[in-house]
Amino acid sequence: MSPKLQRVKPKELIKALKQAGFVEQTQRGSHLRMWRESDQRLIIVPIHQGKDVPTGTLRAILRDADISPDEFYQLLHS
Repeated sequence: MSPKLQRVKPKELIKALKQAGFVEQTQRGSHLRMWRESDQRLIIVPIHQGKDVPTGTLRAILRDADISPDEFYQLLHS
């Protein structure tokens, strides 16, 4: 069973995704598009001022990015 995800700030999520090879592509309103060329993955990160990324949204982003929760926490704390 995977570890329980905790809410994170959008800035922390973006930093971890960049370490996983994603780059910022474009932003429209409060949604940032990030792209990883190696496997042609596109993910959308919500950036709402003063709010954390909800755990369900975080889980969906990690699934779309093909990153396990364990890998995510390693990226987050490196």
